[in-house]
Amino acid sequence: MLQATLLMAGLGAFCGLLLGAASRIFYVYEDPRIEEVLDNLAGANCGGCGYAGCAAAANAVVAGRAPANVCVIGGDETTARVAEVMGLKTSLSEPARAFNLCTGGHRATEHYIYEGINTCRAQNLLYGGKKVCSIGCLGFGDCVKACMFGALTLGPEGYPVVDKSKCVGCGACERACPKDFLKVRTLSDRFLHFNTVNDCLAPCSQTCPAQINIPLYITQIKKGDYEGAVHTIRERNPLLLACGRVCPHPCELNCRRGIEDEPVSINQLKRFVADYEMNSGKRMHVSVSPEKTGKRVAIVGGGPAGLTCAFFLKRLGHDITIFDSKPKLGGVLRYGIPEYRLPKKVLDWEIEGILRLGIETKTNHTFGKDYNFETLITDGYDAIFIGIGAWKDSPLRVEGEILFGCYTGIDFLSRLAKGDKIPMGKRAAVIGGGNTAIDCSRNLLRHGVEKVYIVYRRTKNEMPANRVEIEAAENEGVEFLFLSAPVSVKGDENGKVTHLEYEKMELGEPDASGRRRPVPVENSATLLPVDMVVTAIGQAPDLAFTQKVKDKLSELKTTRWNTLDVNPDTWQTSIPFIFSAGDAATGPSLVVEAIGGGRKAARSIHQYITGQEVACEPGELKKSAFIKGTLFDHVDGIETKQRAEMVELPAEERIKSFEEVDQTLTEEAAIKESERCLNCCRICYTADRPLINIQSSVN
Repeated sequence: MLQATLLMAGLGAFCGLLLGAASRIFYVYEDPRIEEVLDNLAGANCGGCGYAGCAAAANAVVAGRAPANVCVIGGDETTARVAEVMGLKTSLSEPARAFNLCTGGHRATEHYIYEGINTCRAQNLLYGGKKVCSIGCLGFGDCVKACMFGALTLGPEGYPVVDKSKCVGCGACERACPKDFLKVRTLSDRFLHFNTVNDCLAPCSQTCPAQINIPLYITQIKKGDYEGAVHTIRERNPLLLACGRVCPHPCELNCRRGIEDEPVSINQLKRFVADYEMNSGKRMHVSVSPEKTGKRVAIVGGGPAGLTCAFFLKRLGHDITIFDSKPKLGGVLRYGIPEYRLPKKVLDWEIEGILRLGIETKTNHTFGKDYNFETLITDGYDAIFIGIGAWKDSPLRVEGEILFGCYTGIDFLSRLAKGDKIPMGKRAAVIGGGNTAIDCSRNLLRHGVEKVYIVYRRTKNEMPANRVEIEAAENEGVEFLFLSAPVSVKGDENGKVTHLEYEKMELGEPDASGRRRPVPVENSATLLPVDMVVTAIGQAPDLAFTQKVKDKLSELKTTRWNTLDVNPDTWQTSIPFIFSAGDAATGPSLVVEAIGGGRKAARSIHQYITGQEVACEPGELKKSAFIKGTLFDHVDGIETKQRAEMVELPAEERIKSFEEVDQTLTEEAAIKESERCLNCCRICYTADRPLINIQSSVN
């Protein structure tokens, strides 16, 4: 018995020694921080972070394989606690959310009938799926099954619907989708994104210079979600009140309904929701990135391009200062577009909303006098944006154009906007055929001029002015003298204008613009009795400052069209930290073109000051380019539905004041007009009458 006891004791001691030795040989150290990190995670074991539970996520954080914000449902507080355990610095982060790029669903045309396994991945293996659209939803809901938070459902239309209140931005749906149309992005990512060939884009959105998601905001109007429509527009365009009034809506030229019927009144619907916000008595929240970069950007010029660039850069977390030579911001919106088209109180309200984000302004600051590039660099600005517009009028270059009573278009409008007293005559001639000429003529009528002529050297069809503006001028009593070109301005012994001499023209061979060149008709000179002449034949940026830059700024290049030389993809000038957009870079163009350029310049500036490559995205759509197969020859299933008519003040009333001429749609009219929209995407659309899987023929 004693021997057995001693044997067992000896074996136990021996095993203890072996285990002690083994524990030292095979010892695994567990970092105590793993337990601390684990205690601070949400504990849901949801796997949304991509790891097999919270313990695996904690191990990854401590091992340096995952960031402090690994927990997708914990939020900033969880991130801060985990960072404290790890001894890391952290800042507030912008939340990411899933969004759906496809609106095809059951409307989508099919290649074939699929009867295989009910998963999107399996269907995608057969020629990319049954849908004709190469990026369209396949409809089996792999993304819904992958979402662990119930944030995704397959809607009645047959494509996924995201519940933003439940989405945590984990990315599981994006990884599960074989067509790559579900995206998890922050809001900053979304407004830094520009249209690419891989996006689901209706023709109207492809045409819009600001790249607004037009079908989405019209659908939101149809559902009564006016705030959602405002947010959709403002994601790409911060000047929706102004654009709703002055944009010539090129988007409507490629509206699919317009192929068989009148196009949807897209711009009137934009104005409706923009006015809805302004008249609601409250401003909708505009989010700004919580991550402050500490970078400073100087915006030279507070017009549409400068305001847009400042708006998006501020939302990206940068510090912005706008410099402008005039007393108030707005540029051409304030000093070039008359009150009856864009009331100043409306413009003031819109600009105030942009500045409320925390943008600093310095008005009455003239470049070259109060500051210059060198002082901006010395003051610590990391990048400079030039959005000075085109304020230099083109001269008429005829005898007598300096007589008393002669004015130039943009200067004339600017002086009136500032409240300058300009002596008005009884009969005036406006030279030119663009929007500036139309604005001058209608302004003259409202200032009591009895007879106003527009003298244009081509025909009405060649006039570059907006059709609606030409018709408005005609209705108000402006008389058009087509195929007429000024020869000289005559004056009396006191140097005051008495007549405009012009000669008749006829159209010859096309010139560089593609329009037929006007040539004089012999012995056709005519004297037109007038006491005012306003020349509005074009304008250009005033780039005199480029001749004064020295040292390292001497490489700022200009073009032969007297604009700043910029990279058309990035709006970067020949000096890497200087960018430009709007009329200063393109020459006189549309307000909405300046807005689109301002946003793209903001992306490039953001890339530059954060150390990224300044470049556009792969496959980014160029101006005037369209995704193949999206422009149709005809559209099936369309019925004629009356377009909403623009309500205007009667001509006899409006020429007596500067009251706004065009009126906003009523809610009833706006909803009715929104119902005319076909809710198009690349190929799909909602027909007025049911179609049986008929694909419209395409170019």
